[in-house]
Amino acid sequence: MKNISIEEFISGMPKAELHLHIEGTFEPELMFEIAKRNGKQIPYESVDQLKKAYKFNNLQEFLDIYYAGANVLITEQDFYDLTWAYLSKVHQENLAHTELFFDPQTHTDRGVPFGVVIKGIRNALEDGKEKLGISYKLIMSFLRHLDEAAAFNTLEEAMPYKDWIDGVGLDSSELGNPPSKFERVFAKASAVGFRVVAHAGEEGPSSYIWEALDVLHVNRIDHGNRAMEDMDLVDRLAEMQIPLTLCPLSNLELKVVQHLKDHPVVKMMDKNLLVTVNSDDPAYFGGYMNANYLGVAKALNMSKEQLAALAKNSFKASWLSDKEKEEKILLVDAYLKAH
Repeated sequence: MKNISIEEFISGMPKAELHLHIEGTFEPELMFEIAKRNGKQIPYESVDQLKKAYKFNNLQEFLDIYYAGANVLITEQDFYDLTWAYLSKVHQENLAHTELFFDPQTHTDRGVPFGVVIKGIRNALEDGKEKLGISYKLIMSFLRHLDEAAAFNTLEEAMPYKDWIDGVGLDSSELGNPPSKFERVFAKASAVGFRVVAHAGEEGPSSYIWEALDVLHVNRIDHGNRAMEDMDLVDRLAEMQIPLTLCPLSNLELKVVQHLKDHPVVKMMDKNLLVTVNSDDPAYFGGYMNANYLGVAKALNMSKEQLAALAKNSFKASWLSDKEKEEKILLVDAYLKAH
């Protein structure tokens, strides 16, 4: 076994990402480049000024700047470039598989056709699979601050591209927008063959996690931090091995936790919860996958064995085939043994 630093260990470890918003990977440099290409104005004078604006007190403050940035995305090439930039970065971090969200309503409400959005993203994902060896699944998210009718319209717009989309999710402003608001939309999405996931228990209460499970019938919870306030819920999540896609640096930046030493990831692992580490919106929250692993590793004094368990969980919780999961988990085991 090699004696390497925790940074080196994390960097070389194979891993999957299951909670990533492609619009949230929009780095300031690329945002300015695409804005210039499209003749769009950004309400910031420089990359540095924009980066300084990436300090948030809550989820809504982040969402305001997130949607403003997305406004410059117009063409298929823009969505390709955005996605390719993410894949290029995570390829250097030994990411083997990604299951990423896209928010069609953020773009269709601005007059950008659904087809333009998904074609640009998917073309980059296909190139990433072929050239970088990163497999993927694509998840279409509904914006929960909009109404049920808007979600139904988006589901209808997605149907011509159904074979390109693996599942549907639910994101945006959580408080006051419970999962039950979209019960009928999710029922229809499930009926036509989509897998279903939902953000729950980030800023919203643990009851939203119950709703996501019992009303939307999701097979994975995005975030889920607040589950720890309800031991009956913890028992259920552990028994059913419902994955939770945790996002440590996002939680820190949006004040879900005040310090990474308060992050529940290790306590959740001790309760036999199937937890994973992800980057959420890395351009805005200060780090991609390795930075998220490193943040909790240092703050919570995690061992290499615990970090490898998280990496294995990322494959267990993925939508890869059982055979693919097994192959990837064996790679993590071999990596741990060698390091």
